[in-house]
Amino acid sequence: MSTDSAPSPAGPVRLERRALADALAAAGPDAPTKCGGWTARDLAAHLVTREGRPDAAPGILLSPLAFYTERVRRRTAAAVPFDELVKRFREGPPKFSPHALPGVDKIANAAEFFVHHEDIRRARPGWEAREIPADLAELLWTRIKIARFVLRKVQVEVTLVQPDGRSVRVSGGKGSGSGSGGGVRVHGAVGELVLWALGRTDVADVRLTGDTDSVKTLTETGWGL
Repeated sequence: MSTDSAPSPAGPVRLERRALADALAAAGPDAPTKCGGWTARDLAAHLVTREGRPDAAPGILLSPLAFYTERVRRRTAAAVPFDELVKRFREGPPKFSPHALPGVDKIANAAEFFVHHEDIRRARPGWEAREIPADLAELLWTRIKIARFVLRKVQVEVTLVQPDGRSVRVSGGKGSGSGSGGGVRVHGAVGELVLWALGRTDVADVRLTGDTDSVKTLTETGWGL
């Protein structure tokens, strides 16, 4: 996945919102995605619920509340026509939403929109990695520490490594390789690292290096967000 394209004056997150909306519209409501077996309709309902229903947002990260979030999402998917869901997402969050506050877009949406855009693209036969703008790539790297939350139960040390050598440890591990110079290093472009860290391990173009036991433990562990 190349990151050589120039930054856009429209802002990377805003552009990725538009691209994701376009991808949803082009795919159609029943298209598969790489997000937990969801269809494009399911994904669109998630995006609209996430920004438009603050009462349901906590369940995205807190498993005891997930049942309520999922109930709201399912009702939204059933009640709102797909084209309207895409339109609402494209237009951005309602004014009352926390997502409408200044600065929240970069903090909360860069990885979210990028990964879900790829969820649609990479569920289709013959997909190819796309070139992403340099400013989006840099923003994704600043947000990649979310992997520490996603990988919190992984029992080995995990370090993400970009082609330019920049790296960040996202799991301290509790088992093989932890604290002893072992563990696993995951190599790839920043977009691929984000996809891998957020559970799209089957479509992320990364390379794992490290001691055999740690790599085996990691590849046998499931996670996602």
